[in-house]
Amino acid sequence: MKRSTRVLTAMLLVVVLGVLAVPFGVHYGPQLAEALQERAPEPEPSVPAIQQAPEEVAAPTLVSRLDSGAPMPAPEVLAPLLNEALQVPGGTPVTGVVLDAATGESLFDQGGAELQLPASNIKLLTATAVLARIDPDRRLTTSVHRAGTGNVLVLKAGGDALLGSGESNPEAIVGRAGLATLAARTAEALTGGGPYQLVLDDTLFVGPVLNASWQEGDIQAGEIAPIYPLAINSSWLDESKQGGARADDAALAAAASFREALISEGIEVVEGIERQAAPEEATLVAAVESATVEEQVEHMLLTSDNYLAEVLARLAAEASGPPASFGGGLETIAEVINGLELETEGMVFGDASGLSPRNRVTPQQLAGVVRILLRSDNRALRHVLHGLPIASLSGTLAGRYNDDDAPTFAGAGLVRAKTGTLNAVTALSGYVVSADGRLLVFSFIASGLDGTTAPARDAVDAAAAVLAGCGCR
Repeated sequence: MKRSTRVLTAMLLVVVLGVLAVPFGVHYGPQLAEALQERAPEPEPSVPAIQQAPEEVAAPTLVSRLDSGAPMPAPEVLAPLLNEALQVPGGTPVTGVVLDAATGESLFDQGGAELQLPASNIKLLTATAVLARIDPDRRLTTSVHRAGTGNVLVLKAGGDALLGSGESNPEAIVGRAGLATLAARTAEALTGGGPYQLVLDDTLFVGPVLNASWQEGDIQAGEIAPIYPLAINSSWLDESKQGGARADDAALAAAASFREALISEGIEVVEGIERQAAPEEATLVAAVESATVEEQVEHMLLTSDNYLAEVLARLAAEASGPPASFGGGLETIAEVINGLELETEGMVFGDASGLSPRNRVTPQQLAGVVRILLRSDNRALRHVLHGLPIASLSGTLAGRYNDDDAPTFAGAGLVRAKTGTLNAVTALSGYVVSADGRLLVFSFIASGLDGTTAPARDAVDAAAAVLAGCGCR
């Protein structure tokens, strides 16, 4: 079989999972990535029936459900394969759990009850809490109000950390709401007057802007920055990419960008930006709206956006009752996760993004959450899974599972999981359909690594690929 056919096979299975409707409420699965490059041919492998590709792709009609009677892997066959895959140089143990999605039966458990640093796998729990507490169709409003004698313009933050500095882009998630568009609408609404004083109201969030447990090195490296309810592309200084330095004060940086946009529209604005809450009598002048919260959560998971995770956690608190602070966000996450049919003993939340060394979760708990989401009748909760990267195709897994000479390649296009990486931690939690068509959930975590983070990452990738490539009976 040609490499292009294997790639097509993976894509077709993604389509199947995207509309799967198995019993127990497993209704939604992966979405199709847009493209994959054709690769050189290789010797023809044996491909399971469920993964066989047709000779051509016809117009989509009806996709059949996964067979609920598909055989489960035999634990005694699966265990030695996973044990081999999970070998890390230096002997650092990798903990892991594999569950049958339909029944919850444990098919593999190696230290699954051990509390671990989950790194960005904590974002699975953050996303669950956010979509449990906020209307997934809600859009975040960034607005301008006129106050005082009429010569004061208040830029009011509404929690959108994915603003763009340019015009609003209705097709995008980052930059759906643009500050240039907001400035143009403001200029159109103003009837003379000026010069204007620009005031920034970022009082939506309260408390410290930095988590006390974050490492200074992570802040300096741009992994995170002070958290505000207003930011251009998660506070990246170069808004065209995710990486590099971040703004120390994302809200003030966004306000400065808005001020320049007003000036470009011919509005006279005095020097300096004041900071205070908008008075109650202030009148609305103009506004722009973000992508939906559901879309922002998906973006957060796909790209593992630390800043956005922290902002969304505070918004979940603001929608639930606790203060929109670090503590309020963590309280909200804990309340939601504790309300699931899950054993949460020992679980500790230090932050919403996974950077805090205080976080503690077990592989059993992470796999359990994935299974609950797969089985949920709640559309919003099921949508959490839409944000999981697809091996070799999307998000933080786009650059993994690509080596066709490596054991991980068996999982390309088939594994869907949240990644997690810290200096001494690697984690992978998600789900996959086995070669026999059985839906499985898994969580693998290696912590306490000393210079072996990359090999450990390859090991957890290989373990997930084992699940995709074997019936194991």
